[in-house]
Amino acid sequence: MSLKGKTAIITGSNSGIGLGVAWEIARSGANVVLNSFTDRDEDHALAAEIAKETGVEARYIKADMSKGDECRALIEQAGVCDVLVNNAGIQHVAPIDEFPVDKWDAIIAINMNSAFHTTAAALPMMRKAGWGRVVNIASAHGLTASPFKAAYVAAKHGVVGMTKTVALETAEEPITCNAICPGYVLTPLVEAQIPDTMEKYNMGREEVIKKVMLERQPSREFATVEQLGGTVAFLCSDAAKQITGTTISVDGGWTAL
Repeated sequence: MSLKGKTAIITGSNSGIGLGVAWEIARSGANVVLNSFTDRDEDHALAAEIAKETGVEARYIKADMSKGDECRALIEQAGVCDVLVNNAGIQHVAPIDEFPVDKWDAIIAINMNSAFHTTAAALPMMRKAGWGRVVNIASAHGLTASPFKAAYVAAKHGVVGMTKTVALETAEEPITCNAICPGYVLTPLVEAQIPDTMEKYNMGREEVIKKVMLERQPSREFATVEQLGGTVAFLCSDAAKQITGTTISVDGGWTAL
């Protein structure tokens, strides 16, 4: 699954799933562009580390995914985009009648609208190059729902719908568009929640993971960022040339229920 000579842009990739995807794509030989809304020395250091360890070119470009013009500017500044991974996302939990309007707007902007802007900017580059892959990191919540997550569920369902539309618009071209729908993934953010959850339920680590955090994930195991990165790499490979407009669930059986 070599991607040597390709360039991949991964939004929201200075931590968690996005960073894991960046590492796996780089290991497949692609040059990578990392992104987030900050512009710290450690952000650029991540790109330097990936370049050093994998031998590809890697750089970091600051862009706020809540702003459409910055989403498009990210693609333009990168200059080339063979693989686009729309990963940036945020979450807020509240009943819909109490859901803060600013949180709703931010979640829709970052989780869904950003994918529209980046894809619209990237497709002309892919067409010019004669090859392209768009991979949207959706969620199990792009296929099903949970209470108190109205904005997130709406945004991720929207991402799945947009994925199908882009796939149809590019169906006769050497460009594919798919969505990956993860369940619960062991990221640093989730790892940090485990001690508080253990204290809240007076349970040990393994018990709180299996009985509380992974209650809806039948495998009772977290997905890993490496597994998601590997799934992205597969969707970019020749083996996946005829896979477009679909979702791949990496959720331990969640959406099979």
